[in-house]
Amino acid sequence: MSDLRELLRGLDVFSGDLPDFDADAAPADPRELFTDWLLAAVRAGVREPHAMTLSTSDAGGDPSARVLILKDVSPDGWHFAADSGSRKGRELAGHPAAALTFYWSPLARQVRIRGRVGAGGDDASAADFLARSPGARAEALLGLQSTPLADLATRDAAVREAAARIDREPGLVSPGWTLYTLRPDSVEFWQGDRDRRHTRVNYTRTDDGWKRGLLWP
Repeated sequence: MSDLRELLRGLDVFSGDLPDFDADAAPADPRELFTDWLLAAVRAGVREPHAMTLSTSDAGGDPSARVLILKDVSPDGWHFAADSGSRKGRELAGHPAAALTFYWSPLARQVRIRGRVGAGGDDASAADFLARSPGARAEALLGLQSTPLADLATRDAAVREAAARIDREPGLVSPGWTLYTLRPDSVEFWQGDRDRRHTRVNYTRTDDGWKRGLLWP
């Protein structure tokens, strides 16, 4: 354990040329700044820049987190999709408060978003499902995420059967597939600095719009 501790302490962080972040020039709407940072991550060649950690909690307050793909950002909020019968779907149904976390390591940038989550309508959810790749649709069609699995051969057989069904019925939609929208109450932007002079800008929703302010690192 001591060797691992020393290894971890010796790993480099916040290396390379990091982007500037002029907090005073940040736009009034956090969606605009988020889009700028996301596109910067794309231009920088960050792998899967649209990957995000979704954090939810169950009825007892115990948290769980997993990485999903961002589907869109609109005036309504940040969009993602999942099966309503999955653990995250059940937790969102019982406690529709959640957090999203984006981290683009090469740029030392992090975005944290908190708010309430609502489920989209059947048409929007179906359109999202049909836009997925055939393999992704086959897996989602099973509706078995996070349930016990006897062995990998059972998984492979079930996916093959689901894929064959999709070939026969290309318009088939998983009944539990749901497009969710997180309407943010707060959005924080964090720009790392090698000397630990990190810059944090937090947006808080008010009745009149967004209030923007700095936070200590």
